[in-house]
Amino acid sequence: MIKILDGKTIAQKINAKIKAQVAIITNRKPKLAVIIVGEDLASQTYVRNKIKACQECDIDGQVFSLAATITEKEVINKIEQLNNDNSIDGILVQLPLPKHLNSLAVINSIVINKDVDGLTNINAGRLLQGDKQAMLPCTVKGILALLNYYQIPIVSQNITIINDSNIVGKPLGLLLTNMGATVSVVHKLTKNLAFYTKEADIICSATGVYNIINNKQVKPGVIIIDVAINYQGKEKKVVGDIDFATMKNTAAAITPVPGGVGPMTIAMLLENLMACYQLNIKKNIKK
Repeated sequence: MIKILDGKTIAQKINAKIKAQVAIITNRKPKLAVIIVGEDLASQTYVRNKIKACQECDIDGQVFSLAATITEKEVINKIEQLNNDNSIDGILVQLPLPKHLNSLAVINSIVINKDVDGLTNINAGRLLQGDKQAMLPCTVKGILALLNYYQIPIVSQNITIINDSNIVGKPLGLLLTNMGATVSVVHKLTKNLAFYTKEADIICSATGVYNIINNKQVKPGVIIIDVAINYQGKEKKVVGDIDFATMKNTAAAITPVPGGVGPMTIAMLLENLMACYQLNIKKNIKK
C-alpha cells in the first residue's frame, strides 16, 4: 500500500514549536515583509497562506502590494527602505515577477541578513560551497525535512529532479549531491524523460505539467515528491505534476497535492525568518 508523505501534519508540529519560541520573546516580535507585484491569482494565494501562517504563530507579517507597471528602480527602492527598517527581519519577493522586471536584480537588492528565501547570490554561493551558514530556499529545505521525517535514505540513492530552477532544481540537486546521492537534474523539455525516471529511487517533480510521467515511466517502489501546483478541469481541482491514481500501485510513497510540500515550504519560511530575526537582533545590539 502506498504511503502518503503528509507534509501538513509535519508543518503543524514545526509551526507549534515556532509559536512557542515567539511566545517567550521579551522584546519585539519577528516581522516578515512580503512584496507582491501585480495581480497574479496564484501569487496572491501563496502570499495569503504565508501571512496566515505568520498570524497563527504570532509573527508580524506585512504585505506590500505593488502595481504591475512599477519600474525596477521603484521596486528596489522599496526593498532598500525595508533593508534599513530595523523592525523588519525578513524580506520575501513573491515570484514570478512581471517580465519587464529583472528578478535577479530585485532579489539581490535584499541584504543578506534579511534574505529569508535564501535566493540572493551570496546564499546561492554559500550553498554551492557547502557553507553551513547558507540560508536554504524554503521549498528545498521543506523537501529535505520531509525526507528526514520519514527516514527516507538519501546516501547512494539515484534521484531525478524534474526542475532546473534557482528555487528548486539547482539548489536541491547540490544539496542532495553533497549528502551522497547520485542526482540527475532534468526538466520538462528533456528528451526521453523516462530514461532518467525509470532508474530513480526518488523523483522530485516541479514542472507545472500535469501527469508529466506515469507508472510505466518509473520503477516499482519509487518515492515521489510532487512539488507542483496545477489546476485541472473546469472545477479547477488542485493537483500536482503526478496523477496519484496511476501511481498508487507502483510508488512506495508520494506527497499529496495539496498537503505535501506546500505546507512544508511555509513552515521552512517561518524557520528561516526566526534565524534572520536572531541575526538582526545581534546586529542591532552591536550598533
